[in-house]
Amino acid sequence: MDLDSIAAWRTLELKMKWLGALFLLVLTGTGGADLPPPERSYKILMLLPVGSKSHRNVFMPLVEALADRGHKVDMLTSYDIQHQNPNIREITHGLPHYPRATINMFNDAQTAFGVVLTFKDQLSKMARDIYQVPRVKELYRKRKEYDLIVLNHNYNEFMYPFVHEMLFITIASAGMDPRQSATLGNVLSPAYMPTLFYEANCEHVFGRFANTVTSIAKPFYWRNWEVIPAVQKEINVHFPDLPPLLELERNQSLVLMNSHFSTDLTVPLLPFQVEVGGMHCRPAKPLPEDLRSWIEGAGSAGVIYFSLGSITKGTTLPTKYRNMFIKAFSKLNQRILWKFETDLEGIPENVMIKPWLPQQDILGHPNVKVFISHGGRLSMQESLYHGTPMVTLPLFGDQPINGARVIANGWGLSLNYEDLSVELIISSLEEVTNNATYVENVVKTSRLYKDQLTSPVERAVFWTEYVIRHRGALKLRSPAASLSWVQLLLLDVLALFLLVIILSLIVLHWIFKTVVRAVFGIQYLKKKFE
Repeated sequence: MDLDSIAAWRTLELKMKWLGALFLLVLTGTGGADLPPPERSYKILMLLPVGSKSHRNVFMPLVEALADRGHKVDMLTSYDIQHQNPNIREITHGLPHYPRATINMFNDAQTAFGVVLTFKDQLSKMARDIYQVPRVKELYRKRKEYDLIVLNHNYNEFMYPFVHEMLFITIASAGMDPRQSATLGNVLSPAYMPTLFYEANCEHVFGRFANTVTSIAKPFYWRNWEVIPAVQKEINVHFPDLPPLLELERNQSLVLMNSHFSTDLTVPLLPFQVEVGGMHCRPAKPLPEDLRSWIEGAGSAGVIYFSLGSITKGTTLPTKYRNMFIKAFSKLNQRILWKFETDLEGIPENVMIKPWLPQQDILGHPNVKVFISHGGRLSMQESLYHGTPMVTLPLFGDQPINGARVIANGWGLSLNYEDLSVELIISSLEEVTNNATYVENVVKTSRLYKDQLTSPVERAVFWTEYVIRHRGALKLRSPAASLSWVQLLLLDVLALFLLVIILSLIVLHWIFKTVVRAVFGIQYLKKKFE
């Protein structure tokens, strides 16, 4: 399939998606018409006090779908954003321990263990202070008025006091987390399953060795050595009689994972591990006139879209890298649409800069050829959904893993900042733009992802309501979740086997000595065994 054919297919697909969406709206008035009406209006509390804007974007499709079905949803967040839907109430805690506006990931990601370790201090401070915030104290006091609590899985363990003796589920915005899966009773083998923020080459013994060590060391560091113990210490001050946080964690009834087998590693799942990856993905909407004319005016050369996501600000991009991109862009035939928060000097005529851009609407336009991304999970999912190849620039968290998967699946290329040069930027963009293999692979994945019996949002809504209807849906849970590591790994059984073998050898030895003594006499026995 050549590039012109693929572009024509994407244009046709875009038109069909719009026709299909309009047909559903006219026929049913809603995108979730396949679900039966809820038995009643539920009251749901969603807790995501720590998390990036992308984490919130994972939650919002479910929040809006539940609100559209008549449920009342209260959200505790770190963002001062009020939703227009009357069934949604957003509450901000106002604590400064996660200062998004001042985060510089180019500096923070250079620490010895990466950006994740910076959370130890922040999370213990959150545990210390958040239960002193009046609006949070009021939510906690009224928590049993809610039918369900939904918790952001990543970095929010200090909120577990809310879920004590309550129905609760989690949303894993980073997708499958082997650490969480093991807690739920589904232990995934490090022979093939990488940790959340580390991608090992498991085809080789040294890769499997490194992955096994990491799979043990990282959860131990987080849960048993540093992070959770520091959080637990602060929680004990507020709730001295509360069960341990890690014990409360085991009682969750469902985990909605931001993953899908078409874009992620295929792994065995328990019934209450539900993949809802790409809930936020949607058909592209018409672009504002200035963007539409800019993109379509690029002609057959097309447009390259450049955005580093919601946390990593373009203004924190080191000057040497910024200048590399400006110089490289000036030598390309394509037009460049660059999400950057301020004006820049020396911008070539083929570059348009805006502080905010409608990303999915841009990616859905058939004349957008490449997406230069930070490699975040949501951006990768959007790029795959809309069939746009990528060049990723990973920096921290799961971004390096995502970049490795982009390369492995032929969706594009991934570059390291340390290796960047003007020539490398140009050659990489030209390779992805001119080589039809990348867009073919992305389009193939896009078709596979979209070929689903139900949409991710419908699955998320169904299972959320299912847990409430069935008061926790205990039949979904694995009995392995209640076992200790000694029981789960059969260490006690292996010890019993070893004991039986040792006792058997002792008995056999005694029998042998007895038989020899009876047959040959005591003198022979002494000579034989001295």
